[in-house]
Amino acid sequence: MKKTTFLLVLLLSLNWITAQNLKPYVVGFETSESMTATREKVVQALEQNGIKIAGQYQPANDKNRSVLVITSSDLESAIKKTGGLTGFAASLRVAITNENGKTVVSYTNPIYWGNAYFRNDFESVSANYTALVQKLEKSMKVSGEFSGKQFGSKQGVSAKDLRKYHYMIAMPYFEDVVQLGQTDSYASTVARIDANLKKGIAGVKMISKVTIPGKDLTLYSFALSGEKGESKFLPIIDLGLPKHTAFLPYEVLVSNNKALMLHGRYRIALSFPDLTMGTFTKIMSTPGDIEAQLKQVMK
Repeated sequence: MKKTTFLLVLLLSLNWITAQNLKPYVVGFETSESMTATREKVVQALEQNGIKIAGQYQPANDKNRSVLVITSSDLESAIKKTGGLTGFAASLRVAITNENGKTVVSYTNPIYWGNAYFRNDFESVSANYTALVQKLEKSMKVSGEFSGKQFGSKQGVSAKDLRKYHYMIAMPYFEDVVQLGQTDSYASTVARIDANLKKGIAGVKMISKVTIPGKDLTLYSFALSGEKGESKFLPIIDLGLPKHTAFLPYEVLVSNNKALMLHGRYRIALSFPDLTMGTFTKIMSTPGDIEAQLKQVMK
């Protein structure tokens, strides 16, 4: 009886959340401790709550930013129910950022990104996301004084609009992915990417690799360096506070025999839904630059 009541409360809570406008990021907590000490504390808390650290790095080579790429059995189970492009949901991100003398811990809002990536299938995996939200919040609470404040958009985006999100007319939707290349099988596509990474790719470094067993789905995330990489476009679009550090790294999904990426004009807009057209024009070449860099993994 107690278990049933607990699950009912969680589901009612999730329904209330999705009835509100959602924002792409959540503040976990703020602290006066160093980034290094905070990162160690957060890593330990996440792992103790069943969340796996798939990779970590310093976005845009910025000493004031650090990202943990995370995954969990909840995400894996959700993707197993649906497959296909929902493989892009295999990881989320926790950011540790030095902002005005404070260390701010934030993370990608699971409900926001889940609605965007699962779209009309989100209700079928809502219990998985409820469980993940609880684990993330518990991890933040044992690491610091939990905030839970959503940010990244003034008004936010409704769950309904997230499921069919695009920045504006004629801009790409979630399903308008970019194909980076293909081989004759899932195994050989993964093998080609791994071989190229082993040889080394200029401006591209693997941060994480998450495989969904039994689904022919592997999600990679990559750091992008060089004159057209993260250090070029991130300072142009990440202007407000708290910082959108958890926007990065960028992902490539191997689905069956194809290597795919979300279109830059979708992925960037979803991460910065309030981005003005004036700012967007300043990074007009960025979606193409990202595609060009990531195509190297399938050369």
